[in-house]
Amino acid sequence: IDCHIHPTMRVGGPPVACAAELLPFADRMGIELLGVSLGPIFFPQPTRAQIEADNDFNAGLIASHPDRFFGYVNLNPNDLRHSLDEIERRIVDGPFVGIKLWVALCCDHPNVDAIGARAAELRAPILQHTFYRAGGNLPGESSPEDLARLAARHPDVTFIAAHAGLNWEMGIRAVADRPNVLVDTCGFDPEAGFTEMAVAWLGAERVVYGSDAAGRSFASQLAKVHGADITPEERTLILQGNMRRVFDR
Repeated sequence: IDCHIHPTMRVGGPPVACAAELLPFADRMGIELLGVSLGPIFFPQPTRAQIEADNDFNAGLIASHPDRFFGYVNLNPNDLRHSLDEIERRIVDGPFVGIKLWVALCCDHPNVDAIGARAAELRAPILQHTFYRAGGNLPGESSPEDLARLAARHPDVTFIAAHAGLNWEMGIRAVADRPNVLVDTCGFDPEAGFTEMAVAWLGAERVVYGSDAAGRSFASQLAKVHGADITPEERTLILQGNMRRVFDR
């Protein structure tokens, strides 16, 4: 299970064209389920129309292959009313199962608390982009410390710290004391030691495979798991067991 992909294949084409190009690579790597978020073009401060277009695109992707894709609803927490409406429209009414927050607003902002409260009610995980960006984060971009503070306020929500903060040695430490925060494997080169440190500090139950495809390859991110000095049981948890538990699939 790949918990973190984007539909950036075939920009300008329909969802079925994106799926047709993406799935053969997933098949070759043995990936059965793919969690999709954002849209073909990333908007740091998306309008309501852009949010809805992204979510419509991903709904079409899911509809084209419901046995292969699951979705996180894209939100801009600056527009809280619209964000809550999109949660109702896309998760309550389907077909999405989680929430994706990117760089529109730091996740420690009070607006995100209303989103976290609704996520808890729906048992919907939140995939939160986290970075320690060289030279300083973008306006509204969240760090793992920001996510740790949000997670402390919403202990009943499962959060996934996307990219483990990019600087993963700092990111893993930042969320270590928050048991409802998992880290995913994607967004940086297949560096030795990442998976071993994540398992040692967090436990294998808090590490999940994500590729960030199509920006990254499935294979390079799988290498972080297959090349790690961990047990077969830990590897199985990271590659599928933990996400099955998160979604009760």
